[in-house]
Formats: sequence, structure tokens, C-alpha cells
Amino acid sequence: MDALYLLVPLSIVIVFAAIWVFFRMSDSGQFEDMVGPALRVLQDDDKGEG
Repeated sequence: MDALYLLVPLSIVIVFAAIWVFFRMSDSGQFEDMVGPALRVLQDDDKGEG
């Protein structure tokens, strides 16, 4: 029972930290283009390498 006094507030803090990190990354444009990098890998023809 004593462990709950530590684990419940700790889990609440971790959840709010994860939400804060998600919204911070979302505001900075981290999730703007999810398809572009995948298509660039498939269309890469390696002409630039010598």
C-alpha cells in the first residue's frame, strides 16, 4: 500500500511529461511530412555517389 503513494503520482507525472513532449514535437513540425522521407528512400537512384 505504501508503494502506491509513490507510484500513482509518479505515473501521473510521467503521463503529463509524455503529453508535453508530444505536443512540443507536434508544434515544432516533427510530424508534418510522414510520407515524404519514405518515398525519397524508394526513389533514390544513387547517382550522387562516386
